[in-house]
Amino acid sequence: MRTAYSVETVRAAERSLMARLAEGALMQRAAAGLAAACAQLLRRVYGSRLVLLVGSGDNGGDALYAGARLARRGAGVTAVLLAPERTHQGGLAALRGAGGTVVPGGPESVGAAEEAIRRADLVVDGIVGIGGKGGLRPDAARLAALVGQSRAAVVAVDLPSGVEADTGEVLGPAVRADLTVTFGTHKPALLIDPAREYAGSVRLVDIGLELPGQAELEALQHADVAALLPLPQAESDKYRRGVVGIAAGSARYPGAAVLAVSGALRGGAGAVRYVGPAGEAVIARFPETLVSDTGPAKAGRVQAWVVGPGVGDDAATVAEVLGADVPVLVDADGLRLADRDTVRGRGAPTVMTPHAGEAAALLGVSREEVEGARLAAVRELAARYRATVLLKGSTTLVADAGGGPVLVNATGTPWLATAGSGDVLSGLSGSLLASGLSARDAAGAAAYLHGLAGRYAADGAPAGAHDVANAVPEAWRDVRG
Repeated sequence: MRTAYSVETVRAAERSLMARLAEGALMQRAAAGLAAACAQLLRRVYGSRLVLLVGSGDNGGDALYAGARLARRGAGVTAVLLAPERTHQGGLAALRGAGGTVVPGGPESVGAAEEAIRRADLVVDGIVGIGGKGGLRPDAARLAALVGQSRAAVVAVDLPSGVEADTGEVLGPAVRADLTVTFGTHKPALLIDPAREYAGSVRLVDIGLELPGQAELEALQHADVAALLPLPQAESDKYRRGVVGIAAGSARYPGAAVLAVSGALRGGAGAVRYVGPAGEAVIARFPETLVSDTGPAKAGRVQAWVVGPGVGDDAATVAEVLGADVPVLVDADGLRLADRDTVRGRGAPTVMTPHAGEAAALLGVSREEVEGARLAAVRELAARYRATVLLKGSTTLVADAGGGPVLVNATGTPWLATAGSGDVLSGLSGSLLASGLSARDAAGAAAYLHGLAGRYAADGAPAGAHDVANAVPEAWRDVRG
């Protein structure tokens, strides 16, 4: 599992470690890791041309010491200083001692900096560290724009300058990196969009930090998901494996019911009960489904419900399902129809699965606000509804009402942005709920599998939601190894 910690926690851990090390040792560790990553990206260090964009903080010092190491290996290294009077003096002396050159980064020397960037094979972004706020200042933004127009590869030190480390927001101009070399632990911005898009590939360098307390974010990996997935035992039958109920679809949207059932059938539960007006469409596609038209309360025993995909304005069905004393997943139309006080008052777990537009409607803000501050939005929704919230998007976030680390999933692909894909995810999540997983685990594992299935289904070409459902078994087998 990958974890990300807040700026405050990282700084406390750095202070604790520096108190036990010789002066400057921690920066040298970071610089060594940074230099190694740059060398690997360049492939041939001798004769290459590097530009260091150096701010006034420790990130600038890291860049300078790394530049000195590369200069000693034969690279031509130029440091562009954005705050010459506040540049890390030890790093600057090391670079000059290794044969590196220095130019100011202000408007008075724009020609020299522009020429160096134009000729560079690699640019190292050491402008702003994890404490930066509000986007780049004008001089730094001008340099970042020049870098964006150049042919150089870009390596960010710890995180791209201009992004908000704790939230993943991008509130102004920022550097776009091909590679980010981060130290000690991931920072939230490296895992959450929109900032994640600026980071490129991310390499974590171990510098010996001891990180006490709780992480801000957790990102599941194959082994984590494999440990969660339900496996039938020798004495299992379809009821012991769990039964999931699907209350979805309408005369206008029968396909939503079919797709939700398709996801549920592949999620590990032993049986799927369908309730709603799309029974004929469901049974024609999936004859193993237990279909009922008597309403959720009379459909038979289930261990979890999924309600909402394609139900239109059927508020009565949504309310009836929310009244059940089992875990409930609410999606699509159900999010619009669910009464907040009813959701907050439920004794059993509730999972809500909005996309950015639905989340914006629930919060009373614009879609752009949700997309720009996804971490804040998912936490606020979980708190307001006392529910586990899965916020869909390029990076899927899962937050619990009680707080704790937010789960982040990035296995998806833009090809998943297709009609009905969310219905498949709802059924898959509900099936995992019925098999006994907690709300957080079910949502996180389902998002992970769904993302992988999307990749397998698309394989570089458009794919429909039914293709995603059909690829879930392949994703499951991959995760199980």
